[in-house]
Amino acid sequence: QLFSSVQDEGFQLFERGHRTAHKQECHTMEAVRLVEFNLKQVLTKLMTHLFGDGLQVRWVDCYFPFTHPSFEMEINFQGEWLEVLGCGVMEQQLVNSAGAQDKIGWAFGLGLERLAMILYGIPDIRLFWSEDERFLKQFIAPHIGQKIKFQPLSRHPPLINDISFWLPSEPYSKNDFYDLARSVGGDLIEKVVLLDEFTHPKTKKVSHCYRLTYRHPERTLTQDEVHQVHRAIQEAVVRELGVEGRF
Repeated sequence: QLFSSVQDEGFQLFERGHRTAHKQECHTMEAVRLVEFNLKQVLTKLMTHLFGDGLQVRWVDCYFPFTHPSFEMEINFQGEWLEVLGCGVMEQQLVNSAGAQDKIGWAFGLGLERLAMILYGIPDIRLFWSEDERFLKQFIAPHIGQKIKFQPLSRHPPLINDISFWLPSEPYSKNDFYDLARSVGGDLIEKVVLLDEFTHPKTKKVSHCYRLTYRHPERTLTQDEVHQVHRAIQEAVVRELGVEGRF
């Protein structure tokens, strides 16, 4: 964020002074206070947007080689103070080297992985380099504001069952089936995918076949357990979505 001098209103960004703990030698104290206020206001709004209203924030004086004065921002999250980003007034020589000698600005940096770990409850940073679709697909959501809570990956083997049915004549959305399967199966449902779509050549009725992957996070499931859940999903999809089962 850069600010230009407003000389016709008597406001100056620059002076010939001395470097102190609160400002650089070339900046006026008024300019630094303005930039610091804007910096803290914008970054507080960013964290409030991510973590919600009522967030407690505190600022800690810090040192970074490219800013002065510099600060770390800490938030009170789940009863603990956590450092979430570093920021400060940019060293003027860096601004000058970019051809913006008449401006003063601020910069910030945050660790995206660490922030994601806090927001989603991810316990191990190594998961970000995982190619396991069980991890990656947890973060596919219909809209960016949807709340997501990371579900630990199970090392126990999956059980896979398919379900097929004729679609009703009224409007049908496969997302309705996804939601229904997860509401009935709960945490045992790891994945639901549309496996096949078939249109009968004579009746023109449309059939969908879905593959459901069941996996318990802490133990190996039995086929009997999965069969009970799968039957409950079959009954619910007929009752709730009006389909005709091909079970």
